[in-house]
Amino acid sequence: MTTQPDPAAPDPVTPDPANKAEIDPVAHNSAAWDREVDTGNEWTVPVGPDVIAAARAGTWSVVLIGYDPVPPDWLGDQLAGADVLCLASGGGQQGPVLAAAGARVTVLDNSPRQLAQDRMVADRDGLELVTVLGDMRDLSAFGDGSFDLVFHPVSNVFCPDLAPVWRECFRVLRPGGVLLAGFMNPDIFIFDADAADNRGELVVRHALPYSDITHLSTAERARLWGLDSPVEYSHTLGEQIGGQLEAGFVITGFTERPHHVGPTAEYMPGYFATRAVKPA
Repeated sequence: MTTQPDPAAPDPVTPDPANKAEIDPVAHNSAAWDREVDTGNEWTVPVGPDVIAAARAGTWSVVLIGYDPVPPDWLGDQLAGADVLCLASGGGQQGPVLAAAGARVTVLDNSPRQLAQDRMVADRDGLELVTVLGDMRDLSAFGDGSFDLVFHPVSNVFCPDLAPVWRECFRVLRPGGVLLAGFMNPDIFIFDADAADNRGELVVRHALPYSDITHLSTAERARLWGLDSPVEYSHTLGEQIGGQLEAGFVITGFTERPHHVGPTAEYMPGYFATRAVKPA
């Protein structure tokens, strides 16, 4: 693992918060994830009828981080009849499975095309499932205490600020309700993306907190991923874990997994997940 500047890497870019004005992250990432559906990103591919049939028969699992199923004890045995919000969780994957397992599911996502994947599965397999287009920071479409479970897989990496997310999750959960949240290990963002993705090398380049907008020039973003790709934000563990605690949650579970691609998986976890409870 390279820990010193690499001559092959671009010069570090001094973060400039003013650059955030270049992009409206809500509108940009909405359109970007619509395009990810068109290109077949793995997190946009709906589950098949066999998965739904198995869930109806009592055999099912959902993914919160990486590819490993959520620990069974994190979900408990009261899913049937529970009101579940799949938050920023479109794509026809988790929501339909939870609905087939007996939950009353609402999926909120910022991408119309991702929500269309959930509706397609619901129509195909005769599931009751509600989809809502919106920003994960604004759950004003739902009243206080509307849900028993909020299922929030790795997606707040596309959101510029997290405090409103955790406050809203706390508000819409009933007392005793559970928040399952997956998120990126912020440390993976210190590395130069070109070196990691194209040469398999870990070159330390960026100070945290990181965002594609402030840490990369427009030209570099275009070269690496294209200007139409989703914009990502690192977020500190203080924002992720401390933010949940500050909102009022009690964290009752924590797990980690390697990142599913790239050389960082050899050295460090790429994903973290928390199970948090709203006190009764």
